[in-house]
Amino acid sequence: MTSQRKTYIIANWKMNFTPGQASLYLHRLSNRVQSSRNLQIVLAPSTISLQPLSLQINRRQFKLCAQNFYWRDFGPYTGETAISQLRGFVDYALVGHSERRYIFGETDKDIRAKVATAIRNDVTPILCIGETALERKNGETKSAITDQLLGGLHDVSDEDLRKVIIAYEPVWAISSNKHAKPAKPADIAEAEMLIRKQIARLYGQTTADAIPILYGGSVNASTAAGYLDIPGIDGLLIGDASLVADSFCSIIESAKGIIDER
Repeated sequence: MTSQRKTYIIANWKMNFTPGQASLYLHRLSNRVQSSRNLQIVLAPSTISLQPLSLQINRRQFKLCAQNFYWRDFGPYTGETAISQLRGFVDYALVGHSERRYIFGETDKDIRAKVATAIRNDVTPILCIGETALERKNGETKSAITDQLLGGLHDVSDEDLRKVIIAYEPVWAISSNKHAKPAKPADIAEAEMLIRKQIARLYGQTTADAIPILYGGSVNASTAAGYLDIPGIDGLLIGDASLVADSFCSIIESAKGIIDER
């Protein structure tokens, strides 16, 4: 890993903030956050806020990310939003987030279709993978991560894989889970090595070394630096802590500190 690798700090606001509240929060962040050469800060607001924020945002400071989209480009799909409709607003899109998998029942087929659709529309998919507490208890962590990874990348070519970001988010560590337990650095490092090993097997070691891998799961201002310091981890996917300006700005400063040390 070289000092030139980009570090990603991604704020998943989930179903929080009205468009007006999101605008005010973005204004507050804009006044406090300075852009940094090797740091990419990405904001994922609700779909309804993407268009107005796209007019307000300074793209040298922040990029926008879709939390969700449908894999068809157009058609009779009431209530859905196509990624083709979001082109020009977003540079990134979350795919396979655990809440989409386990609350809304998205399947591996849905997820691989979304990954391919995002790439086709020049949007970078952030493929989220991670095991549940039960899978971890039963010793199925490796198989769960591998199945989700290979399922999500099923329709991705060698060339297109360079347009993908992977986020490891163990379900048992996510703060919205009332039984959440913080992941240990050793657990995250083991998952990161497994992911790169599987990618190397299919796409080659050079591609495996280059693909960004992020960590998400109960990340806050006090834990961010430790997670970012894990070899092979290229950034963070942040939920609750991204909703509070002081906390989120502190995480950004931690990332800048890690980048400067490298």
